[in-house]
Amino acid sequence: MRFGQVAVARAQGAILAHSTNIDGQRMRKGRVLSAADVAALKAAGLAEVIVARLEDGDLLEDAAAEMAAAALVAEPAEAGLHVQAPFTGRVNLYAARPGILRVDAAAVARFNGVDEAVTLATLPDYARVQPRDMLATVKILPFAVPGATVAAACAALGLAPVLTVHGRMRRRAGLVATRVPGMKDSVIEKGLGSVRDRLAALGLSVASEAVVAHEETALRGALEDAAHGPAQMLLILGGSATQDRGDVGPAALLAAGGRLDRFGMPVDPGNLLFLGVLGDTPVIGLPGCVRSPALNGADWVLERLVSDIPVDARDIAAMGVGGLLKEIPTRPQPRAARSRRENHAPKDTDGLADAAAPVTSQGLPAPSPAGEATAGQTPPPLVAALVLAAGAARRMHGRDKLLEEIDGQPLLRRVVARCRDSAVCAVHVVLPAQNEARRAALTGMKAALIENFEAAEGMASSIRNGIRSLGPEIDAVILVLADMPEIGPSHLDRLIASYDPDASREICRAVTASGRPGHPVLFGRRFFENLLHLEGDEGARAVIAAAEEFVVDVPGADEAAVVDLDTPEAWDAWRAARTGAGRRAVQR
Repeated sequence: MRFGQVAVARAQGAILAHSTNIDGQRMRKGRVLSAADVAALKAAGLAEVIVARLEDGDLLEDAAAEMAAAALVAEPAEAGLHVQAPFTGRVNLYAARPGILRVDAAAVARFNGVDEAVTLATLPDYARVQPRDMLATVKILPFAVPGATVAAACAALGLAPVLTVHGRMRRRAGLVATRVPGMKDSVIEKGLGSVRDRLAALGLSVASEAVVAHEETALRGALEDAAHGPAQMLLILGGSATQDRGDVGPAALLAAGGRLDRFGMPVDPGNLLFLGVLGDTPVIGLPGCVRSPALNGADWVLERLVSDIPVDARDIAAMGVGGLLKEIPTRPQPRAARSRRENHAPKDTDGLADAAAPVTSQGLPAPSPAGEATAGQTPPPLVAALVLAAGAARRMHGRDKLLEEIDGQPLLRRVVARCRDSAVCAVHVVLPAQNEARRAALTGMKAALIENFEAAEGMASSIRNGIRSLGPEIDAVILVLADMPEIGPSHLDRLIASYDPDASREICRAVTASGRPGHPVLFGRRFFENLLHLEGDEGARAVIAAAEEFVVDVPGADEAAVVDLDTPEAWDAWRAARTGAGRRAVQR
């Protein structure tokens, strides 16, 4: 790629390096300059402009980021990951399930060592993650990079998995507490309550619970009983801290026929933990610090075992680096409150839903109810699709355009299905009141249906009714016109990937290759109030016009962004184009 200042007259086809204001309109960086753009720059009196020009073999930043992300995670679902669509040279990767993130640090270092233009940043190895936590980001720094460079970075990753979220495999724990003479019931219950909270934060239920005397024979019997039950791991909360391999807890484990793998760990708090196995069941002798909610070494061992990640004496010995946890107030606590999004996570529904029924994400699983907030991470936005399907189809001469069939299904069902296949978290469909034919076309679809009794007013009434149906957890909404047959999941995913309120990218609009504005359009929550005040049949154009500084045009929709079918003639032309009788754009 060649980068530098050139005469405006020679800038056509180059990539604008810095955003420029022209007659009150913002020409954003990264734009491929057209002949019209060059003319506008000339008219504004600019003689030179800084641009980037591609050379043979170069990949644009989005294509390069997408290629690198694909090499990083060959099977996202299997690895417990969700890969977001590329935007501005960045691809973010998110957790698709709760668990523990494993990162091949050596592979990441090799990747980042190939070329400064190609970068990968991740969370630490063994990070505890929840669904929708950001785990990693691939970022291409320049506007384009040689394809050979990206290929070399991908090859440097090697064949082993680089990122994997190990999901929670163990769900049930057995808990045995011991009582020393004189110990109050309230003290025992407080300790057990703290452990129960820890287990719940990891999605573990207590399969069995016992309190016995703090002596070898009693503890041995309790361990043997618990091992024959449904528990998948056993935890011992001693009435007195374990001081030696020969102390009550380790001795009882050995007497029960178990094995002691490690006593003590280089993590503080948590030093006096011991680890072993009874039959096939892991056994953890908990340190006394688990009576406090503060993070300690037992949490590190528990979260790995829950995710079926083996832990042995060498693994515990390796925990010393980073193991100084004492008196660090920024460490998250296992009982941290759930985040706003976890409290308001959409719940799945079956069949048709009414206006109040939220719908789960197809691209991003809803957070686990047992999950806890994860400090310092930004989850992907919750974006709903709002399909506007309450129009009267007056220009169709008695036919309902939304019930016209494409590939054996009504257009309306096709549009809703494509929305469901995208990364939106819910699909809401606004229908005319008492229109049973359109409702029937959506039988079995997971979508919230909203009846618009004001449909005669025009599109604004549908937008208002749709916005009112959204829950407080929704960060943004994509307005989807139901009569646009060429819009697919990738178009919605590109809008979601481009949305970034921190960078003032809060209205994301699909455009054609030539830059012509079209649909769909994403609006961040900032603009919901504006949408609620729309009137008439002009849609949301006025909101976009009044908020130009928040608008970002998202290419990639090609002519699909402006193809709608309002008349029988438009349908005939579009169908003829699909069957090869000449591609004629059917544009608004």
